[in-house]
Amino acid sequence: MICQFSFKNFLSYKRETTFDFQAAAIPELEDSLIKRDKASDLLPVGVIYGPNGGGKSNLLKAFACLVTMVVKPVADLGKTRESAVIQLDVPCIPFLLDKESKYDNSEFQVFFRAGKNEYQYNLAVHSGEIVSESLLWRTVGGRKTGVVFNRETNFINLGASINKNSVNTQINPKMTYLSFLAINYDFPVVAEVISWFESCIIQSYANPIVDKRVFLVDDFTKRAVIRALNDLDIDISDYTFNEQEKKLFTVRNVADRKYELPFEYESDGTRKLLSTLPIILLALQEGRLVVIDELDAKLHPKLLRYIIKLFHNPQINKNGAQLLFSSHDLTTMKNDVFRRDEIWFACENECHESSIYSLYDIRDENGKHVNNTAAYDKQYLEGRYGADPYLQNILGGEWNELEAD
Repeated sequence: MICQFSFKNFLSYKRETTFDFQAAAIPELEDSLIKRDKASDLLPVGVIYGPNGGGKSNLLKAFACLVTMVVKPVADLGKTRESAVIQLDVPCIPFLLDKESKYDNSEFQVFFRAGKNEYQYNLAVHSGEIVSESLLWRTVGGRKTGVVFNRETNFINLGASINKNSVNTQINPKMTYLSFLAINYDFPVVAEVISWFESCIIQSYANPIVDKRVFLVDDFTKRAVIRALNDLDIDISDYTFNEQEKKLFTVRNVADRKYELPFEYESDGTRKLLSTLPIILLALQEGRLVVIDELDAKLHPKLLRYIIKLFHNPQINKNGAQLLFSSHDLTTMKNDVFRRDEIWFACENECHESSIYSLYDIRDENGKHVNNTAAYDKQYLEGRYGADPYLQNILGGEWNELEAD
């Protein structure tokens, strides 16, 4: 489970930026939170709104970049421990609209929970080479922090959990040491961390090819996909992959007869659901993080709401799965769909630097938060939350005109 992700100097983000999955102390949708003894509650869902070019996709790419740098070397050598589902291979590119930042390091930091432990992984990269890297750990709810390893350029210091005479500390400067350890050794702490990175599912529906791919799953998950489609009034009874033709077919029963249709004959929305639901249900079943750019593309708002509610339902989301996605769909920007701390906005300033802030971060001149009974979509369209170039930017003081709800 991800707790927090921070990064700086990546694509349109020049300054340090943090996306937080730790829940604020607010009352709405409290039953949906991922709870654990002696630890802060975590959000099951996070959504990013904002205009085209505001930085929504770049934030998701920053996380995809980090995961790719860790997982790709392991996957390329067939050493993965989990079934990795990454459809974004993002290079590490710094903020280029500044004479200094393009020569600075790009930095990433992620806090997450795996098993009984919490981890902090830090990585700094410059021109494709690792400048610094570290992995810290502590038990969930614990106060004492241990070092797994710490790397500064070519010098690597090993912590007690992997400090063995036979461990190699001379590696390729372009490879993360976490990947190197996962490939060459079998340390439990490294296996737990690398398995978490591999479990992250990353997709982008901004790419039109992605919704033409269907993730083939086991029979149990497949039955769950069919059940979900039927719940949404899509009367598909099965789908099959013809190995000889290398084509996917959907199956319907009409008047006691079975008919097969090529996948490409289905509507855009049905194809999108068939490409999305298998990975969503896999994530819910195994407690994975799903990161999807433009999840709402080609989906009816009711279908998008259905997916969100799967993650909010503790009877379904029993293993702490989380969903992070970008969206333009304002019909789901409702107080009965999201908590205020689950809604985030991305925007660019006059220097083309992106930044993000949550709905819960916004306050009026009296320090009051947006009320949880407010019409979020209406106020957003009125320009009261900013993040829209077609509306007056409120960050310079327009928020002060907002009446308390």
